[in-house]
Amino acid sequence: MKKFTIAVLVNNQPGVLQRVSGLFGRRGFNIESITVGTSEEPGLSRMVIVTSGDDRTLEQVSKQLYKLIDVIKVVDLSANPMVGRELALIKVSAEPSTRPEILGVVDTFRAAVVDIGTHTLMVQVVGDSEKIDAMVELLKPYGIRELSRTGVTAMMRGNAR
Repeated sequence: MKKFTIAVLVNNQPGVLQRVSGLFGRRGFNIESITVGTSEEPGLSRMVIVTSGDDRTLEQVSKQLYKLIDVIKVVDLSANPMVGRELALIKVSAEPSTRPEILGVVDTFRAAVVDIGTHTLMVQVVGDSEKIDAMVELLKPYGIRELSRTGVTAMMRGNAR
């Protein structure tokens, strides 16, 4: 099973996200992450979907997506060199005695402390999924109170469009 990152350009209309995610569900394909936002084109949004399967799965997903009326373009970003990033906010238990150790982890990952409570720190980290996973693993021993991840957003490298 390979992971695929697919960019889908769609009309910015109510219900499009539901139709796209419903298509995946009806076909038995899992969405590992999905991010949606406006694109460079007025009236269009870009969805970045991470899913897994084989090449046949990807082909089926693409064909089914093109059958949806609001879908303009489907691109397999993972077939080309790409930049993919995710953001995570991690609230970790941080008593004064453990804060220096936690701040060492934060510095190592080039992350940032974005909130300080009396017994917690909230850390923001941006990077690929593996970087986020690694930071989460290192912060687990301190006690992760809350974790929120955006999912991957991605673009092809270089001049490709």
